[in-house]
Amino acid sequence: MVTRPHTVRWGAPARRTPVCGRPGALRLGYDLKPGMKVGLFGGSFNPAHSGHRHVAQTALRRLKLDRIIWLVSPQNPLKSDAETRPLSDRLAETKRLAGRGDIVADSESRLEAVYTIDTVRILQARYPGVRFVWIMGADNLAGFHRWRGWTDLFRALPIAVVARPTALLRSRLGPAARRFPHARLPSRAAALLPSATPPAWIFLRGPLNAASSTALRAERLDQGLAFPSQAKPL
Repeated sequence: MVTRPHTVRWGAPARRTPVCGRPGALRLGYDLKPGMKVGLFGGSFNPAHSGHRHVAQTALRRLKLDRIIWLVSPQNPLKSDAETRPLSDRLAETKRLAGRGDIVADSESRLEAVYTIDTVRILQARYPGVRFVWIMGADNLAGFHRWRGWTDLFRALPIAVVARPTALLRSRLGPAARRFPHARLPSRAAALLPSATPPAWIFLRGPLNAASSTALRAERLDQGLAFPSQAKPL
């Protein structure tokens, strides 16, 4: 759930596309009611691992959310598609990992939403009254300024960042954290974040889980078990 690569260093502003919130667009089938507090956890999950589950469960517990929606991206444009497993495999793996009551969805693919901000706007338009929160690990916050419309995302919904062992300092000193220091809530206010008016974000510390998709892919390569690619031959 990130951006297409481009030549500038910073993520460009997002444009409001006609599909966002269009009543006749594809139905998603989520059972969401006004007033619910719902976490949106996006990523390629290539592969999904215990570190992802740790991020989701930490946010669910600390923010007192009603539900987590895992948004499995068809392809991370900032990474090579040669190392990305087929979407169907990643969906199945994520479903096995997700917690009871969680929703695992390929909404980005079904809606043909290019950018995360588009997906968020569609969901907010489809489910008015639902209090959505964007969830991510601290490693994603470190590179968040590369996402298209990242400042729009900060202003669209509250954001929860869960500590990851490889990005504790780098994420909190990165461009995104320095751009919105005034919007950061203290960790003790975690339960208030879903009702906060954006921009509002929080950094959740706690026990760390060192599992990494990159490390798992490297381990499989060392064992001669490279992931099959989605890329089509030329």
